[in-house]
Amino acid sequence: MSAPTTPSSRPSVTEREARQVAEDAREQHWRKPSFAKELFLGRFRLDLIHPHPLPAEEDRARGEEFLARLRDFCETSVDGAVIERDARIPDEVITGLKELGAFGMKIDTKYGGLGLTQVYYNKALALIGSASPAIGALLSAHQSIGVPQPLKQFGTQEQKDAFLPRCARTDISAFLLTEPDVGSDPARLATTAVPDGDEYVLDGVKLWTTNGVVADLLVVMARVPRSEGHQGGITAFVVEAAAEGVTVEHRNAFMGLRGLENGVTRFHRVRVPAAHRIGPEGAGLKIALTTLNTGRLSLPAMCVGAGKWCLKTAREWSAAREQWGKPVALHEAVGSKISFIAATTFALEAVLDLSSQMADEDRNDIRIEAALAKLYGSEMAWLMADELVQIRGGRGFETAASLAARGERAVPAEQVLRDLRINRIFEGSTEIMHLLIAREAVDAHLSVAGDLIDPDKSLQDKARAGAQAGVFYAKWLPRLVAGPGQLPGAYGQFRHEVDLSPHLRYVERAARRLARSTFYAMSRWQGRMESKQGFLGRIVDIGAELFAMSAACVRAELLRSRGDHGREAYQLADAFCRQSRIRAEELFGRLWTNTDDLDRKVVKGILSGTYTWLEQGIADPSDDGPWIADATPGESTKENVHRPIR
Repeated sequence: MSAPTTPSSRPSVTEREARQVAEDAREQHWRKPSFAKELFLGRFRLDLIHPHPLPAEEDRARGEEFLARLRDFCETSVDGAVIERDARIPDEVITGLKELGAFGMKIDTKYGGLGLTQVYYNKALALIGSASPAIGALLSAHQSIGVPQPLKQFGTQEQKDAFLPRCARTDISAFLLTEPDVGSDPARLATTAVPDGDEYVLDGVKLWTTNGVVADLLVVMARVPRSEGHQGGITAFVVEAAAEGVTVEHRNAFMGLRGLENGVTRFHRVRVPAAHRIGPEGAGLKIALTTLNTGRLSLPAMCVGAGKWCLKTAREWSAAREQWGKPVALHEAVGSKISFIAATTFALEAVLDLSSQMADEDRNDIRIEAALAKLYGSEMAWLMADELVQIRGGRGFETAASLAARGERAVPAEQVLRDLRINRIFEGSTEIMHLLIAREAVDAHLSVAGDLIDPDKSLQDKARAGAQAGVFYAKWLPRLVAGPGQLPGAYGQFRHEVDLSPHLRYVERAARRLARSTFYAMSRWQGRMESKQGFLGRIVDIGAELFAMSAACVRAELLRSRGDHGREAYQLADAFCRQSRIRAEELFGRLWTNTDDLDRKVVKGILSGTYTWLEQGIADPSDDGPWIADATPGESTKENVHRPIR
């Protein structure tokens, strides 16, 4: 078929249709065990994570060798203050990273990459991200969600041969999904890819294209219309950024990550060879979600790096700064913040390393673990940076440049706070992550009883589901009554000078309590469960705390068994678990004691204008432009600000 002269308009979909698109894109089956999935089902499978898995010696040696070279590069060639000041990573820095092989960290050596494991890739991101978060974002977007990862998992051999060597050494890649009016609701995707012989013709506008301003290769998600010989659906393509009709219309500026090369990209009748399609038509969202299963681990990696820097800065500053005759660290109000930063950094690194090593071994399904790592890491890193700003006081609010200008150490605490804020939005906002994880957490329930609460199912389907659910729950529910967490001697291998066994017993008991709470809620709300987003968010947050406690204890035992700061690791794990248990208990209480119903009533009143009187007495500094920019497909009328780096 030939390409139309005018692109199709944005699809109109119902809420149910939008949910179905997302449901169809997720991995439907669990072919491998999952620690986190079992945790949400009330089963504490410590055997899946303990003893802590370790990288092979060859992988470790290769990773450590690269980290040494990368550290030298960071210390001699990267000036984070210059990147912050100029809002741009210098071309020579990017060129140096290419020569170092940093753009090919995750690409196999046979394609010219370094072939690092997920563990060492994340360690590298933590290191480079501490020198400049903008560089960390550049490398992460290129390798975690850009061209290399989807090609590694879904590309043909011809595509790998053509593009992976370029991505390993010379070319920068970007991932383009979001549109001005489409975020986490891809069912409304408007960019089209119309088949035309052996090519597709792309039309549309993409927003927040990280790396898009400097990219050479793009992964683009576009909707292929259904037609004879074409099943259609959202599909992934590799697109040359220099192709005719591709225009980078704007470089976006943000509150943080000022060196981020993020833009608005327009496609106008861009011809893409069918050979550049990744996977079959309609598989684009599944490819994106599968890619993110491990790709999401890049964000907590940089959060770990930020936590380490916050701890170092807090320690040095609070020892030097005195108030009322002693260092501020020795005042309990400040000391508790430092303890929180140290314990949380230890736990975040434990979660990251455990999830990454499980990803490398590929013996577990880590879709929930990676999502929890992203969710928990981004939220806790933001809190740690906020506490650091508070510890620093007025100096925490002052820019590094201003501190240096008046003769003090240039500590970019306020910049780190700004830079970290996007992680709660990047690659799935906290709210979307809650829903995504909750869907996976209740998958076992929906698999056996979903038809019972589906209004579109027949009575026969419901009867069949009822029988199936009866068998499942007759076996499952009794197991939630008692477990090892009630035995005083359980998990005794974690009892040393500091005893971590009580925390693991708590995790086991809390996992069963969490599963009981989930079952009760599903029984109570049934089909309305999906609208109880406050409840689901708290369920997920409890699971995140339990996962983090488990990882912290397992990591502490690993370090103790290797004679690597074991005593101190046990102390940090103990501190973290005590803090985490307080948060978990608060969340358990808020499952049933909250203001969710009242909040919904207030919101309806706000939207209907009931409370507009409350908004009086201010001057709104916003202009009166549109809330969402016009993204009508068509030829660009703006200057192309695409800036490839050679």
